[in-house]
Amino acid sequence: MKYLTKAAFLVAGLALAACNDTSGLASGTNYDTNSAITPEAGSVEDATSVAHFQQVIGDRVLFDVDQSTLNETGRLTVLSQSNWLMANAEYIAVIEGHADEQGTREYNLALGARRASAVREMMISQGVAATRLRTLSYGKERPLEVCSEETCYAQNRRAVTVLTAGVSG
Repeated sequence: MKYLTKAAFLVAGLALAACNDTSGLASGTNYDTNSAITPEAGSVEDATSVAHFQQVIGDRVLFDVDQSTLNETGRLTVLSQSNWLMANAEYIAVIEGHADEQGTREYNLALGARRASAVREMMISQGVAATRLRTLSYGKERPLEVCSEETCYAQNRRAVTVLTAGVSG
């Protein structure tokens, strides 16, 4: 009889432990009344968040040496950015143009401006209101990577779309 009692307690204990098992759930996850997962506001999983834009859509476009025309990868990224902006009308964007350290300050400021303008013009062609888009060139003044190698230069030749929540236009 003692064996049967111990077994019953063991089964009951395991059943209770299984009811409280949350090891497969992310901490901080919110649930609606139908037990469907609702992403935390502002998280990468929240498709309307800046974090989602930056990490899933992609906030930057890379350019070839001395170029301001979008390559195929860049066009696809800007297309995704445009679609996101169309679906999230409460955001405005500043498109920052950057260059690598090669060349003069003036040349790189102009190149950064052309890169930012190329992204802006494609977004406008996709239906994003021009009043929601602004451009700014930093030239070579804000590098991501600092070294005199092509791998660093390639990361610095970019246009970055920076979002701000606010009233456009």
